[in-house]
Amino acid sequence: MSEIIQKPVKITDTILRDAHQSLIATRLRTEDMLPIVEKLDQVGYHSVEMWGGATFDSCLRFLKEDPWHRLRLLRQGFKNTKMQMLLRGQNLLGYRHHPDDVVEYFVQKAVANGIDIVRIFDALNDMRNIKTALDATKREGGHAQVAIAYTLSDFHTIDYFGELAKQIEDMGADSICIKDMAGLLLPYEATKLVTKVKEVTDLQIQVHSHYTSGLASMTYLKAVEAGADIIDCAVSPFSMGTAQPATEVMVETFKGTPYDTGLNEKLLVEIADYFRPIREEALESGLLNSKVLAVNIKTLLYQVPGGMLSNLVSQLSEQGASDKFYDVLEEIPRVRADFGYPPLVTPSSQIVGTQAVLNVLGGQRYKMISKESKALVRGEYGRTPMPISDEIKRQIIGNEEAITCRPADLLEPGLDQLRKETMRWAQQDEDVLSYALFPQVAKEFFEYREAQQSKVDPKQAGIAHKVYPV
Repeated sequence: MSEIIQKPVKITDTILRDAHQSLIATRLRTEDMLPIVEKLDQVGYHSVEMWGGATFDSCLRFLKEDPWHRLRLLRQGFKNTKMQMLLRGQNLLGYRHHPDDVVEYFVQKAVANGIDIVRIFDALNDMRNIKTALDATKREGGHAQVAIAYTLSDFHTIDYFGELAKQIEDMGADSICIKDMAGLLLPYEATKLVTKVKEVTDLQIQVHSHYTSGLASMTYLKAVEAGADIIDCAVSPFSMGTAQPATEVMVETFKGTPYDTGLNEKLLVEIADYFRPIREEALESGLLNSKVLAVNIKTLLYQVPGGMLSNLVSQLSEQGASDKFYDVLEEIPRVRADFGYPPLVTPSSQIVGTQAVLNVLGGQRYKMISKESKALVRGEYGRTPMPISDEIKRQIIGNEEAITCRPADLLEPGLDQLRKETMRWAQQDEDVLSYALFPQVAKEFFEYREAQQSKVDPKQAGIAHKVYPV
Protein backbone atom coordinates (compact mmCIF):
# COMPACT_ATOMS: atom_id res chain seq x y z
CA MET A 1 0.00 0.00 0.00
CA SER A 2 2.86 2.38 0.75
CA GLU A 3 5.04 3.59 -2.09
CA ILE A 4 8.81 3.78 -1.56
CA ILE A 5 9.85 7.35 -0.83
CA GLN A 6 13.52 8.17 -0.42
CA LYS A 7 13.75 10.01 2.88
CA PRO A 8 16.12 10.30 5.86
CA VAL A 9 16.34 7.06 7.83
CA LYS A 10 15.85 7.30 11.57
CA ILE A 11 18.01 5.51 14.13
CA THR A 12 17.17 3.93 17.48
CA ASP A 13 20.29 3.47 19.59
CA THR A 14 20.34 0.32 21.74
CA ILE A 15 23.39 1.24 23.84
CA LEU A 16 21.41 1.37 27.09
CA ARG A 17 19.57 -1.94 26.55
CA ASP A 18 20.19 -4.53 23.84
CA ALA A 19 23.81 -3.59 23.12
CA HIS A 20 25.06 -4.30 26.63
CA GLN A 21 22.54 -7.12 27.08
CA SER A 22 24.05 -8.85 24.05
CA LEU A 23 27.72 -8.23 24.86
CA ILE A 24 28.15 -7.93 28.64
CA ALA A 25 25.15 -9.78 30.09
CA THR A 26 23.17 -6.58 30.77
CA ARG A 27 25.64 -5.32 33.35
CA LEU A 28 25.69 -1.58 32.59
CA ARG A 29 24.72 0.20 35.81
CA THR A 30 22.57 3.29 36.06
CA GLU A 31 25.62 5.21 37.25
CA ASP A 32 27.36 4.22 33.99
CA MET A 33 24.46 5.70 32.01
CA LEU A 34 23.63 8.98 33.71
CA PRO A 35 26.82 10.94 32.87
CA ILE A 36 26.28 10.48 29.12
CA VAL A 37 22.50 10.93 28.94
CA GLU A 38 22.65 14.66 28.12
CA LYS A 39 24.82 14.01 25.04
CA LEU A 40 22.74 11.01 23.95
CA ASP A 41 19.69 13.25 24.22
CA GLN A 42 21.14 15.80 21.80
CA VAL A 43 22.24 13.46 18.98
CA GLY A 44 18.89 13.47 17.17
CA TYR A 45 17.92 9.81 17.57
CA HIS A 46 14.42 8.59 16.79
CA SER A 47 14.57 6.89 20.20
CA VAL A 48 16.91 5.30 22.70
CA GLU A 49 16.14 1.75 23.80
CA MET A 50 16.93 1.73 27.50
CA TRP A 51 14.56 -0.60 29.38
CA GLY A 52 12.87 -3.98 29.19
CA GLY A 53 14.37 -7.19 27.87
CA ALA A 54 16.77 -8.54 30.50
CA THR A 55 17.52 -5.15 32.11
CA PHE A 56 14.78 -5.54 34.71
CA ASP A 57 15.96 -8.93 35.95
CA SER A 58 19.62 -7.87 35.84
CA CYS A 59 18.95 -4.71 37.87
CA LEU A 60 17.28 -6.63 40.68
CA ARG A 61 19.36 -9.83 40.61
CA PHE A 62 22.91 -8.68 39.93
CA LEU A 63 23.18 -4.90 40.25
CA LYS A 64 20.94 -4.44 43.32
CA GLU A 65 19.19 -1.54 41.61
CA ASP A 66 15.52 -0.69 41.35
CA PRO A 67 14.69 -0.80 37.61
CA TRP A 68 11.81 1.64 38.15
CA HIS A 69 14.18 4.13 39.78
CA ARG A 70 16.50 3.79 36.75
CA LEU A 71 13.59 4.49 34.43
CA ARG A 72 12.64 7.66 36.30
CA LEU A 73 16.22 8.94 36.45
CA LEU A 74 16.70 8.41 32.70
CA ARG A 75 13.37 10.11 32.00
CA GLN A 76 14.66 13.21 33.79
CA GLY A 77 17.70 13.23 31.48
CA PHE A 78 16.04 12.47 28.13
CA LYS A 79 14.19 15.70 27.52
CA ASN A 80 14.18 15.56 23.69
CA THR A 81 14.47 11.86 22.89
CA LYS A 82 11.82 9.16 23.09
CA MET A 83 12.55 6.30 25.47
CA GLN A 84 11.80 2.79 24.25
CA MET A 85 11.45 -0.60 25.90
CA LEU A 86 11.09 -4.26 24.85
CA LEU A 87 8.14 -6.23 26.23
CA ARG A 88 7.56 -9.97 25.74
CA GLY A 89 3.80 -9.73 25.33
CA GLN A 90 1.88 -11.68 27.94
CA ASN A 91 5.24 -12.76 29.45
CA LEU A 92 6.09 -9.10 30.18
CA LEU A 93 9.82 -9.31 31.01
CA GLY A 94 9.93 -12.88 32.31
CA TYR A 95 9.33 -16.37 30.99
CA ARG A 96 5.72 -17.18 31.94
CA HIS A 97 2.36 -15.71 31.10
CA HIS A 98 0.73 -13.23 33.46
CA PRO A 99 -2.95 -12.44 33.97
CA ASP A 100 -4.35 -9.54 31.98
CA ASP A 101 -4.70 -7.27 35.03
CA VAL A 102 -0.98 -7.63 35.77
CA VAL A 103 -0.04 -6.94 32.13
CA GLU A 104 -2.27 -3.87 32.00
CA TYR A 105 -0.94 -2.51 35.30
CA PHE A 106 2.67 -3.05 34.21
CA VAL A 107 2.13 -1.14 30.96
CA GLN A 108 0.31 1.62 32.85
CA LYS A 109 3.24 2.07 35.23
CA ALA A 110 5.88 1.79 32.49
CA VAL A 111 4.28 4.61 30.50
CA ALA A 112 3.55 6.69 33.61
CA ASN A 113 7.20 6.46 34.66
CA GLY A 114 8.53 7.59 31.29
CA ILE A 115 8.35 5.00 28.50
CA ASP A 116 7.23 6.46 25.16
CA ILE A 117 7.51 3.46 22.81
CA VAL A 118 6.67 -0.12 23.83
CA ARG A 119 7.98 -2.75 21.41
CA ILE A 120 5.86 -5.86 21.98
CA PHE A 121 6.65 -9.33 20.65
CA ASP A 122 5.66 -12.93 21.22
CA ALA A 123 8.10 -15.81 20.85
CA LEU A 124 5.62 -17.77 18.72
CA ASN A 125 4.27 -14.78 16.76
CA ASP A 126 0.92 -15.62 18.37
CA MET A 127 -0.82 -12.25 18.18
CA ARG A 128 -3.32 -13.32 20.84
CA ASN A 129 -0.46 -12.98 23.34
CA ILE A 130 0.22 -9.39 22.22
CA LYS A 131 -3.26 -7.86 22.17
CA THR A 132 -3.59 -7.04 25.89
CA ALA A 133 -0.24 -5.23 26.06
CA LEU A 134 -0.93 -3.43 22.77
CA ASP A 135 -4.35 -2.18 23.89
CA ALA A 136 -2.95 -1.12 27.28
CA THR A 137 -0.12 0.84 25.64
CA LYS A 138 -2.50 2.77 23.43
CA ARG A 139 -4.90 3.39 26.29
CA GLU A 140 -2.06 4.90 28.34
CA GLY A 141 -0.98 7.17 25.47
CA GLY A 142 2.14 5.21 24.52
CA HIS A 143 3.30 4.22 21.03
CA ALA A 144 2.58 0.51 20.50
CA GLN A 145 5.09 -1.11 18.18
CA VAL A 146 4.52 -4.80 17.44
CA ALA A 147 7.50 -6.92 16.43
CA ILE A 148 7.49 -9.85 14.04
CA ALA A 149 10.00 -12.44 15.23
CA TYR A 150 11.88 -13.26 12.01
CA THR A 151 12.96 -16.84 11.46
CA LEU A 152 13.62 -19.34 8.67
CA SER A 153 11.71 -22.46 7.68
CA ASP A 154 9.70 -23.69 4.71
CA PHE A 155 6.65 -22.36 6.54
CA HIS A 156 8.03 -18.85 7.19
CA THR A 157 7.63 -17.37 3.72
CA ILE A 158 7.53 -13.71 2.69
CA ASP A 159 3.77 -14.10 2.25
CA TYR A 160 3.46 -15.48 5.80
CA PHE A 161 5.24 -12.43 7.22
CA GLY A 162 3.10 -10.19 5.04
CA GLU A 163 -0.05 -11.73 6.50
CA LEU A 164 1.33 -11.19 10.00
CA ALA A 165 2.05 -7.54 9.20
CA LYS A 166 -1.51 -7.02 7.97
CA GLN A 167 -2.83 -8.65 11.12
CA ILE A 168 -0.67 -6.31 13.22
CA GLU A 169 -2.03 -3.25 11.44
CA ASP A 170 -5.60 -4.50 11.87
CA MET A 171 -4.96 -4.93 15.62
CA GLY A 172 -4.24 -1.20 15.91
CA ALA A 173 -0.45 -1.14 16.22
CA ASP A 174 1.28 2.18 15.63
CA SER A 175 4.32 0.68 13.86
CA ILE A 176 5.92 -2.66 12.95
CA CYS A 177 9.35 -3.98 13.84
CA ILE A 178 11.03 -6.76 11.89
CA LYS A 179 12.91 -8.40 14.76
CA ASP A 180 15.82 -10.47 13.44
CA MET A 181 17.16 -11.67 16.78
CA ALA A 182 19.55 -14.25 15.31
CA GLY A 183 21.02 -12.25 12.41
CA LEU A 184 19.38 -14.53 9.83
CA LEU A 185 17.88 -11.89 7.54
CA LEU A 186 19.90 -11.81 4.32
CA PRO A 187 20.28 -8.44 2.53
CA TYR A 188 18.21 -9.29 -0.54
CA GLU A 189 15.62 -11.09 1.56
CA ALA A 190 15.33 -7.85 3.54
CA THR A 191 14.46 -6.09 0.28
CA LYS A 192 11.70 -8.61 -0.38
CA LEU A 193 10.40 -8.57 3.19
CA VAL A 194 10.28 -4.79 3.61
CA THR A 195 8.73 -4.44 0.15
CA LYS A 196 6.04 -6.95 1.10
CA VAL A 197 5.22 -5.25 4.40
CA LYS A 198 5.06 -1.90 2.60
CA GLU A 199 2.63 -3.43 0.10
CA VAL A 200 0.19 -4.67 2.73
CA THR A 201 0.36 -1.93 5.41
CA ASP A 202 0.78 1.81 5.83
CA LEU A 203 2.67 1.47 9.11
CA GLN A 204 6.21 2.67 9.74
CA ILE A 205 8.73 -0.18 9.56
CA GLN A 206 11.65 -0.53 11.95
CA VAL A 207 14.34 -3.18 11.37
CA HIS A 208 16.21 -4.78 14.24
CA SER A 209 19.07 -7.21 13.66
CA HIS A 210 22.21 -8.57 15.32
CA TYR A 211 25.66 -8.70 13.78
CA THR A 212 26.21 -12.33 14.83
CA SER A 213 26.38 -13.63 11.25
CA GLY A 214 28.21 -10.56 9.88
CA LEU A 215 25.26 -9.53 7.68
CA ALA A 216 23.35 -6.86 9.58
CA SER A 217 24.91 -3.70 8.10
CA MET A 218 24.28 -4.92 4.54
CA THR A 219 20.79 -6.02 5.55
CA TYR A 220 20.06 -2.55 6.92
CA LEU A 221 21.29 -0.92 3.70
CA LYS A 222 18.95 -3.00 1.53
CA ALA A 223 16.07 -2.62 4.00
CA VAL A 224 16.38 1.17 3.96
CA GLU A 225 16.57 1.25 0.17
CA ALA A 226 13.35 -0.82 0.13
CA GLY A 227 11.58 1.70 2.35
CA ALA A 228 12.36 0.83 6.00
CA ASP A 229 11.89 3.93 8.14
CA ILE A 230 14.02 3.17 11.23
CA ILE A 231 17.00 0.91 12.04
CA ASP A 232 18.40 -0.23 15.38
CA CYS A 233 22.09 0.53 15.91
CA ALA A 234 24.55 0.72 18.82
CA VAL A 235 27.32 3.21 19.54
CA SER A 236 30.53 1.61 18.26
CA PRO A 237 32.23 0.44 21.53
CA PHE A 238 29.25 -1.83 22.19
CA SER A 239 28.32 -2.67 18.60
CA MET A 240 28.71 -5.65 16.27
CA GLY A 241 29.34 -9.19 17.45
CA THR A 242 26.07 -10.36 18.99
CA ALA A 243 24.90 -6.71 19.25
CA GLN A 244 23.73 -4.31 16.53
CA PRO A 245 25.68 -2.59 13.71
CA ALA A 246 27.63 0.52 14.77
CA THR A 247 25.62 3.73 14.78
CA GLU A 248 28.51 5.79 13.39
CA VAL A 249 29.05 3.38 10.48
CA MET A 250 25.41 3.54 9.41
CA VAL A 251 25.38 7.34 9.77
CA GLU A 252 28.44 7.57 7.47
CA THR A 253 26.92 5.05 5.05
CA PHE A 254 23.84 7.21 4.43
CA LYS A 255 25.60 10.57 4.63
CA GLY A 256 25.05 12.73 1.55
CA THR A 257 22.27 10.47 0.24
CA PRO A 258 18.49 10.95 0.39
CA TYR A 259 18.62 8.67 3.47
CA ASP A 260 21.04 10.94 5.39
CA THR A 261 20.25 10.55 9.12
CA GLY A 262 21.27 14.08 10.02
CA LEU A 263 22.62 12.85 13.37
CA ASN A 264 25.23 14.91 15.21
CA GLU A 265 28.50 13.13 14.37
CA LYS A 266 30.59 15.22 16.76
CA LEU A 267 28.44 14.08 19.66
CA LEU A 268 28.58 10.47 18.47
CA VAL A 269 32.39 10.61 18.67
CA GLU A 270 32.20 11.99 22.21
CA ILE A 271 29.68 9.31 23.23
CA ALA A 272 31.91 6.57 21.79
CA ASP A 273 34.86 8.03 23.71
CA TYR A 274 32.80 7.81 26.91
CA PHE A 275 31.87 4.15 26.45
CA ARG A 276 35.28 2.98 25.22
CA PRO A 277 36.91 2.71 28.70
CA ILE A 278 33.85 0.78 29.93
CA ARG A 279 34.34 -1.66 27.04
CA GLU A 280 38.08 -2.00 27.80
CA GLU A 281 37.35 -2.70 31.44
CA ALA A 282 34.79 -5.35 30.44
CA LEU A 283 37.34 -6.99 28.12
CA GLU A 284 40.02 -7.05 30.83
CA SER A 285 37.65 -8.53 33.42
CA GLY A 286 36.32 -11.15 31.01
CA LEU A 287 32.79 -9.77 31.24
CA LEU A 288 33.09 -9.02 27.52
CA ASN A 289 34.26 -12.26 25.91
CA SER A 290 36.06 -11.70 22.60
CA LYS A 291 34.23 -14.75 21.20
CA VAL A 292 30.96 -12.82 21.04
CA LEU A 293 32.64 -10.16 18.90
CA ALA A 294 33.56 -12.52 16.05
CA VAL A 295 31.37 -13.44 13.09
CA ASN A 296 29.75 -16.79 13.85
CA ILE A 297 28.82 -18.49 10.58
CA LYS A 298 27.15 -21.32 12.51
CA THR A 299 24.30 -18.87 13.06
CA LEU A 300 23.41 -19.19 9.37
CA LEU A 301 24.17 -22.89 9.13
CA TYR A 302 22.05 -23.88 12.15
CA GLN A 303 19.77 -20.82 12.57
CA VAL A 304 20.78 -20.64 16.21
CA PRO A 305 21.12 -17.22 17.91
CA GLY A 306 24.54 -16.39 19.37
CA GLY A 307 23.31 -16.40 22.97
CA MET A 308 21.76 -19.82 22.45
CA LEU A 309 25.07 -21.18 21.12
CA SER A 310 26.93 -20.06 24.25
CA ASN A 311 24.23 -21.63 26.44
CA LEU A 312 24.66 -24.92 24.60
CA VAL A 313 28.41 -24.87 25.11
CA SER A 314 27.85 -24.24 28.82
CA GLN A 315 25.20 -26.96 29.20
CA LEU A 316 27.32 -29.59 27.47
CA SER A 317 30.45 -28.61 29.37
CA GLU A 318 28.64 -29.07 32.69
CA GLN A 319 27.59 -32.55 31.56
CA GLY A 320 31.10 -33.43 30.42
CA ALA A 321 29.73 -33.82 26.90
CA SER A 322 31.41 -31.05 24.93
CA ASP A 323 32.15 -33.56 22.17
CA LYS A 324 28.38 -33.73 21.47
CA PHE A 325 28.20 -30.06 20.40
CA TYR A 326 27.70 -30.70 16.68
CA ASP A 327 25.26 -33.55 17.35
CA VAL A 328 23.15 -31.10 19.35
CA LEU A 329 23.38 -28.45 16.62
CA GLU A 330 22.02 -30.98 14.13
CA GLU A 331 19.27 -32.03 16.55
CA ILE A 332 18.00 -28.48 17.14
CA PRO A 333 16.31 -28.10 13.71
CA ARG A 334 14.65 -31.50 14.17
CA VAL A 335 13.23 -30.57 17.59
CA ARG A 336 12.13 -27.20 16.22
CA ALA A 337 10.26 -28.94 13.38
CA ASP A 338 8.64 -31.35 15.87
CA PHE A 339 7.54 -28.39 18.00
CA GLY A 340 5.81 -26.54 15.16
CA TYR A 341 8.70 -24.34 13.91
CA PRO A 342 8.79 -21.73 16.69
CA PRO A 343 11.15 -18.78 16.12
CA LEU A 344 14.26 -19.30 18.23
CA VAL A 345 13.92 -16.42 20.68
CA THR A 346 13.37 -16.29 24.45
CA PRO A 347 11.85 -18.50 25.78
CA SER A 348 11.36 -20.90 22.83
CA SER A 349 15.09 -20.93 22.00
CA GLN A 350 15.94 -22.19 25.49
CA ILE A 351 13.18 -24.80 25.35
CA VAL A 352 14.22 -26.19 21.95
CA GLY A 353 17.94 -26.06 22.80
CA THR A 354 17.56 -27.84 26.12
CA GLN A 355 15.36 -30.54 24.60
CA ALA A 356 17.94 -31.11 21.84
CA VAL A 357 20.61 -31.59 24.52
CA LEU A 358 18.39 -34.08 26.38
CA ASN A 359 17.68 -35.99 23.16
CA VAL A 360 21.38 -36.34 22.33
CA LEU A 361 22.57 -37.15 25.84
CA GLY A 362 19.68 -39.53 26.48
CA GLY A 363 20.63 -41.63 23.48
CA GLN A 364 16.98 -41.74 22.46
CA ARG A 365 14.79 -38.87 21.28
CA TYR A 366 12.31 -37.70 23.95
CA LYS A 367 13.41 -40.32 26.46
CA MET A 368 13.94 -37.35 28.80
CA ILE A 369 11.54 -34.43 28.42
CA SER A 370 11.84 -31.03 30.11
CA LYS A 371 8.79 -29.55 31.82
CA GLU A 372 9.14 -26.53 29.53
CA SER A 373 8.92 -28.78 26.45
CA LYS A 374 5.73 -30.28 27.85
CA ALA A 375 4.34 -26.80 28.46
CA LEU A 376 5.15 -25.68 24.90
CA VAL A 377 3.57 -28.77 23.32
CA ARG A 378 0.61 -28.48 25.69
CA GLY A 379 -0.03 -24.98 24.37
CA GLU A 380 0.85 -23.05 27.52
CA TYR A 381 2.94 -20.56 25.53
CA GLY A 382 0.38 -20.12 22.78
CA ARG A 383 -0.19 -21.38 19.26
CA THR A 384 2.90 -22.59 17.39
CA PRO A 385 3.33 -21.41 13.77
CA MET A 386 2.65 -24.93 12.48
CA PRO A 387 0.41 -27.44 14.27
CA ILE A 388 2.29 -30.05 16.30
CA SER A 389 1.61 -33.59 15.08
CA ASP A 390 -0.49 -35.99 17.16
CA GLU A 391 2.49 -38.37 17.29
CA ILE A 392 4.76 -35.77 18.91
CA LYS A 393 1.97 -34.74 21.29
CA ARG A 394 1.60 -38.36 22.41
CA GLN A 395 5.36 -38.64 22.96
CA ILE A 396 5.57 -35.42 24.96
CA ILE A 397 2.28 -35.10 26.87
CA GLY A 398 0.65 -38.51 26.46
CA ASN A 399 -3.13 -38.30 26.45
CA GLU A 400 -3.30 -34.86 28.04
CA GLU A 401 -5.62 -32.39 26.38
CA ALA A 402 -3.74 -29.54 24.67
CA ILE A 403 -4.75 -25.92 25.27
CA THR A 404 -6.27 -24.26 22.22
CA CYS A 405 -7.43 -20.96 23.75
CA ARG A 406 -5.23 -17.97 24.52
CA PRO A 407 -3.22 -19.22 27.55
CA ALA A 408 -3.94 -16.10 29.65
CA ASP A 409 -7.68 -16.81 29.38
CA LEU A 410 -7.06 -19.60 31.90
CA LEU A 411 -5.42 -17.25 34.44
CA GLU A 412 -7.35 -15.60 37.28
CA PRO A 413 -6.71 -11.89 37.98
CA GLY A 414 -3.59 -11.68 40.13
CA LEU A 415 -3.03 -8.10 41.33
CA ASP A 416 -4.96 -8.28 44.61
CA GLN A 417 -3.09 -11.37 45.76
CA LEU A 418 0.27 -9.90 44.70
CA ARG A 419 -0.47 -6.75 46.71
CA LYS A 420 -1.15 -8.85 49.81
CA GLU A 421 2.09 -10.78 49.34
CA THR A 422 4.18 -7.61 48.99
CA MET A 423 2.66 -5.57 51.86
CA ARG A 424 5.66 -6.36 54.03
CA TRP A 425 8.17 -4.77 51.60
CA ALA A 426 6.32 -2.42 49.26
CA GLN A 427 7.65 1.15 49.28
CA GLN A 428 6.07 2.14 45.95
CA ASP A 429 3.21 0.88 43.80
CA GLU A 430 5.69 -0.54 41.29
CA ASP A 431 7.16 -2.98 43.82
CA VAL A 432 4.18 -5.26 43.33
CA LEU A 433 5.14 -5.57 39.64
CA SER A 434 8.79 -6.34 40.39
CA TYR A 435 7.54 -9.12 42.66
CA ALA A 436 5.03 -10.36 40.07
CA LEU A 437 7.80 -10.83 37.50
CA PHE A 438 10.56 -12.24 39.70
CA PRO A 439 9.16 -13.15 43.14
CA GLN A 440 12.26 -14.55 44.84
CA VAL A 441 14.70 -12.15 43.22
CA ALA A 442 12.49 -9.16 44.07
CA LYS A 443 12.10 -10.32 47.66
CA GLU A 444 15.88 -10.53 48.04
CA PHE A 445 16.20 -7.04 46.54
CA PHE A 446 13.57 -5.61 48.90
CA GLU A 447 15.45 -7.06 51.88
CA TYR A 448 18.73 -5.64 50.55
CA ARG A 449 17.09 -2.25 50.07
CA GLU A 450 15.80 -2.23 53.65
CA ALA A 451 19.22 -3.20 54.97
CA GLN A 452 20.86 -0.37 53.06
CA GLN A 453 18.29 2.13 54.29
CA SER A 454 18.69 1.05 57.92
CA LYS A 455 22.42 1.87 57.84
CA VAL A 456 21.69 5.62 57.79
CA ASP A 457 19.39 8.05 59.52
CA PRO A 458 15.93 7.47 57.99
CA LYS A 459 15.37 11.23 57.75
CA GLN A 460 18.49 11.55 55.60
CA ALA A 461 17.82 8.42 53.63
CA GLY A 462 14.33 9.52 52.69
CA ILE A 463 12.90 6.05 52.99
CA ALA A 464 10.02 4.84 50.87
CA HIS A 465 8.58 7.27 48.37
CA LYS A 466 11.28 9.87 48.88
CA VAL A 467 13.94 7.40 47.80
CA TYR A 468 11.81 5.70 45.21
CA PRO A 469 9.39 8.39 43.99
CA VAL A 470 6.28 7.13 42.26
